[in-house]
Amino acid sequence: MKNVKNILAAGLVLTTIGACMTGCQKKEEAPAGKETSSNKYVDTITMIWSPNESAEDYDVAREEFSRLIEQATGKKVEHQLTTDYAVAIETMASGKAQICFNGAESYVQAHEKNNAVLPLFVNSGESGTLDDAIYYSFLAVEEANADNYADGDSYAIDNIEGKKMSFVSNSSTSGFKVPTSAIISHFADKNLTTDSLVEAGTFFSEVMFGGSHQGSAFNLMSGKADVAAFCDTEIKPYADCTEGEENKVGAVYSIKNDATAPFDQVQGEKFVLIASTPVLNGPFFYNSETLSPEDVKAIQDLFTSDEVTNNPKIFIPEGSDSVGVFHKKGDAKFVLVEDSWFNPIREMGK
Repeated sequence: MKNVKNILAAGLVLTTIGACMTGCQKKEEAPAGKETSSNKYVDTITMIWSPNESAEDYDVAREEFSRLIEQATGKKVEHQLTTDYAVAIETMASGKAQICFNGAESYVQAHEKNNAVLPLFVNSGESGTLDDAIYYSFLAVEEANADNYADGDSYAIDNIEGKKMSFVSNSSTSGFKVPTSAIISHFADKNLTTDSLVEAGTFFSEVMFGGSHQGSAFNLMSGKADVAAFCDTEIKPYADCTEGEENKVGAVYSIKNDATAPFDQVQGEKFVLIASTPVLNGPFFYNSETLSPEDVKAIQDLFTSDEVTNNPKIFIPEGSDSVGVFHKKGDAKFVLVEDSWFNPIREMGK
């Protein structure tokens, strides 16, 4: 199987073919971590979630993660939900939260702010290894407008210039860093920069941020944006691939008839992928200044065990109607990972 770093590198240039738990604390302010009287490590573990997994649909999954971490450490787990990627990054870097699940770009930014922030584990690919530990960054358009981006029997991004564009957040991997890097590469003759891509009237006529992958996708489906960036994993609970091959350029997705908010307003509407780029899976990461080595090892031992691998609330079985963070495909499980595995994300845009 092709190494994932090679897959990622190949996918960065978008072509016409395409390479492709209890959430009760909802404030944005970072809670103060509780320190023990005898050392710097916390007695209560705060777990902070990105805007995507802060949605109500993920309540059951968040609760199961907290139960397992409590089982591993014997410590209480509190959750902090967010509507802003920057909050999660700053809170992790400061040590006011001890564990976070977010994209690779958010991890890289948190690590750059404080190198005590380290990866805890990452979900593998179907092989059960890091070789295919990827998901997909989409550029999508509404089906009714897809002909504007047609290129023979496929699609291209040549005509996105001048359109209204929706990204997720400038701290999002698949909702910003990957698509902007790919657009800059594709339009190399225009000497674009990240700044020029977010400045309305320079390349895009209008630029907006959805705040989450769901928010960016809804900007598209509600007609606010002509083109939107978001990822396959976060749209999966709300849309099914109904034509073409999943995660491939030209695939048509339909919003489910029972989709929850905000997609309950656009049930049955369809979007088409005009670009699809593989992305390194995002990690669970931790702050080693406030989470003890003993807790880290206990959590890693449990989450890489068969007990968690076979837990249907953590890895949702195929065909299940449950909503969860991860879906069980093949031998998917959690595996340990080094900081250096995320270097391809660091290299983007340099």
